Amino acid sequence: MAFGIKRQEIVEWKRKIDNGKLAFLTHYWLDDRFPGCNTVTKVGCNNLEKLAAWGQKYGLKKEWIHVRKDGYSHFDLLGQRQIDILHKEGLLEHIWKNNSSTLEE
Repeated sequence: MAFGIKRQEIVEWKRKIDNGKLAFLTHYWLDDRFPGCNTVTKVGCNNLEKLAAWGQKYGLKKEWIHVRKDGYSHFDLLGQRQIDILHKEGLLEHIWKNNSSTLEE
């Protein structure tokens, strides 16, 4: 279940993807299959080769891409890997969102 996300954040994420850029979207998320994870970062791009090459830098496998017919294919980043990648990408505001959710528990 996704929550804590604004419509404008989704619109901006999709706009970047539509323009062929890598786009990052972090939001609160709960799923019993992933205990201890309360946020997810979706890293999307409409160019699957570009997305796969980006993911390869971080040890992500091409087959882990959630390929979508609507053009908004993406990797889902969770847990420590999520934090490590966001840090390396310099996306501190996404890390803060991740850490603030932990602080609220």
